[in-house]
Amino acid sequence: MLQNLNPLQLLRYAGLFTWAFMGAPLLLEFFPEGLSRNDVLLWRGAYFSFGLSYWLLTQPRRLALRRQWLEWSLLAWLTVSAIAIGHFSSSGLSGAFLMIVAGLLPWFMPVWAGAIWLLFQHAALVPVFSQVGFSWIEAGLQAVLFFGYSSFVFITSVVALRQMMARDEQRRLNSELRATRMLLAESSRLSERMRISRELHDLLGHHLTALSLNLEVASHLSEGRAQNHVRQSQTLAKLLLADVREAVSKLREDDALDLRTALHTLIEGVPYLEVDLDIDPSLRISLPAHAQVLLRCAQEVITNAVRHGGASRLSLRLFHDQQTACLEARDNGRGADAVTFGNGLRGMRERLAEFNGHISFTTAPGEGFALSLRLPLEENT
Repeated sequence: MLQNLNPLQLLRYAGLFTWAFMGAPLLLEFFPEGLSRNDVLLWRGAYFSFGLSYWLLTQPRRLALRRQWLEWSLLAWLTVSAIAIGHFSSSGLSGAFLMIVAGLLPWFMPVWAGAIWLLFQHAALVPVFSQVGFSWIEAGLQAVLFFGYSSFVFITSVVALRQMMARDEQRRLNSELRATRMLLAESSRLSERMRISRELHDLLGHHLTALSLNLEVASHLSEGRAQNHVRQSQTLAKLLLADVREAVSKLREDDALDLRTALHTLIEGVPYLEVDLDIDPSLRISLPAHAQVLLRCAQEVITNAVRHGGASRLSLRLFHDQQTACLEARDNGRGADAVTFGNGLRGMRERLAEFNGHISFTTAPGEGFALSLRLPLEENT
């Protein structure tokens, strides 16, 4: 069962387990010795507030909070709750609870910011330990001790996060490779069918036509039983020529690339993103270059939604409008004040420009990212 959980899920359950058992000793005593009724109520409020904040922060990715300021606010409240637990219970539990916070920091902020957060939250432990009975020097040493423990937890969490990101990136790249390989196989299949149809039409069709004409001449020059055999041969040649033409027509009719399967393969390996793919069944893409453009644009949309948008859901709709292929996409990510054109978006524009295509983008803070592209298919027959 554990192998099916990702590192964030394991961190969630481990943190909640630790939170539950660290508070058990004090919870079993209704009024711990030396604490007033108000102190008991306050420390218990801080304890349950810590558990609730931790539970919210470690929700599964599809339900995770997408606004950074809200995530950081919950982290701040989590830290304050941990320090309040030690302050109101007159114990050293704050240091232990801050180790749980240390394991979360790399998942919600850059490593440098997490290290600064770690330093300041343990500096706040000095007055808490001095309240318990330590001198200021002893309280500082205790804070440094817990800082060392928390640093180990913090670095371990950084390593786990980077390993998970590398594994997810590998899965995504593998899906892209499989989709590209499938499209190349489809292009090769289509090219081979076209080559065979041309060979049948140009070579076999030409020879059968010449044979039919020669038999026509022979039918006029022969007499008696020989003429009957010549006419039968002429009829068979015409039937064979008709069969060849029908076979060539069928080979040319099935000239659409299987873009649907390639797109499904592309989205299979995308972690933490639910992709709603809607492809018009009547859409036919015959040119490999057109299919390649649409596949690469869909790939870039997915990459942006995962890497930059922090989206949990993406809608992709592919359809045609007369002789134009249309791709519309929208995610539920964090959005931005304006579109930033990196290499990916520029590459999409350049690909479409080669075929006189057009693309437009819309985004706003809290409203995700959307695009609409049009790819003319005039070269299709």
